[in-house]
Amino acid sequence: MAKKIEAKTIKVTLVRSPIGFPEPQKATVRALGLRRLHQTVEQPDTPALRGMLAKVIHMVRIEE
Repeated sequence: MAKKIEAKTIKVTLVRSPIGFPEPQKATVRALGLRRLHQTVEQPDTPALRGMLAKVIHMVRIEE
């Protein structure tokens, strides 16, 4: 029987408001699923997610 591989996830928390930042960064925060300050979401660890986080690293806290 094949083993089920668990995908790694990353917890992302919005710790700084996107107000006053460029529109592409605001859109990235929304695309991550973050709507409110101190909201935490779990996302699968993918290269695309890592790229998004690199663009808004100054607004989020990351837990692996």
